[in-house]
Amino acid sequence: MINDLHRNNLDKTLQEEILNVSHKLADAAQLAILPIFRSDRLFMQNKDKSGFDPVTEADKAGEKVMRETLQRLRPEDGVLGEEFEPLKSKSGLTWVLDPIDGTRGFISGTPTWGVLIALSDTDGPILGIIDQPYIQERFVGGFGVAFYSGPHGSKQLATRSNISLAEATLLTTSPEVGDQKDFLGFRGVAERVNLVRYGMDCYAYALLAAGHIDLVIEAKLNAYDIQAPIAVIEAAGGCVTNWSGGTAHDGGQAVAAATSELLEQVLPLLSPYAD
Repeated sequence: MINDLHRNNLDKTLQEEILNVSHKLADAAQLAILPIFRSDRLFMQNKDKSGFDPVTEADKAGEKVMRETLQRLRPEDGVLGEEFEPLKSKSGLTWVLDPIDGTRGFISGTPTWGVLIALSDTDGPILGIIDQPYIQERFVGGFGVAFYSGPHGSKQLATRSNISLAEATLLTTSPEVGDQKDFLGFRGVAERVNLVRYGMDCYAYALLAAGHIDLVIEAKLNAYDIQAPIAVIEAAGGCVTNWSGGTAHDGGQAVAAATSELLEQVLPLLSPYAD
């Protein structure tokens, strides 16, 4: 039991164990999900009777196999996932899982979805993985580690520096962003940047951590949508907050920035629209 230990006091052996487990989770999810992507096994259900909230067999299979892996390797830890009921922690640590972040992209055949894996304590996420199985890219952040591995090699992750708002590239998943208030806040920033792109799902956060873009602004998030990106981006030198500058690990509105200086330019534009 490590309930009373601060994240920085986790010993190196435990850190290495947790990192190893996180990779096993990503590997297991990949094996469960990839055979369904772009296949005739892909069937979609809508979870929202008044709107569109798709779920597939792959979502459920990915989370199920990750939960089974945790039950075998870290049975005292809690689990918060998108598809199944939460499991209370006995260790003070909770795994926050989104087996497919970007199900709309998944059912459309675009490789912008990803497997999100975070480990959190009572203060928020301490480790995160953004994994894109189809193109074999993995972004990891936590415990002083920030690295990328993919088909073209491995490298340290680092966000861009010395970027002004006028020079910045901004990404979000949907042009609607959320409700009308969220949209107005987003537009206030979008009108001041150099380039805006859409439709990236969690891959946008990975691109920010890797130093390719500068801002991600989203709303209506759940904890499992944002905790892994928070850990990866912070390990790479960036910042993630809510639109008021507070913590974003419970979801809702979130802004990720390559630098604290860039975040300071954006928050005054977003805060009038903050929840």
